[in-house]
Amino acid sequence: MMTLADFIGSADHEDPPGGISGPLLGLWYDRAGEWDKAHEVVQSDGSDDAAWVHAYLHRKEGDLSNAAYWYGRAGRSHPPAEDPGDEWKSIAEDLLNRKK
Repeated sequence: MMTLADFIGSADHEDPPGGISGPLLGLWYDRAGEWDKAHEVVQSDGSDDAAWVHAYLHRKEGDLSNAAYWYGRAGRSHPPAEDPGDEWKSIAEDLLNRKK
């Protein structure tokens, strides 16, 4: 299984790793500097995990009211206290650990 370090390092490659979920793909595109592509991926996925990544993306861009909406859709009552970079890692680690 892929570790968080492997996932972070994969963003240096031209293509995302195969076999990852839509929410992880969204995180991958964000890490690779492609916010719009990341947003497109999670917006088209109706899962709670995609809503969580969607919330993170809007929080990162500074659209806090939109982020609050998506945190609610993800079943999370509010944005985390951690900074967005740490939140990215927390989400990625959570999603990666579920695959083990």
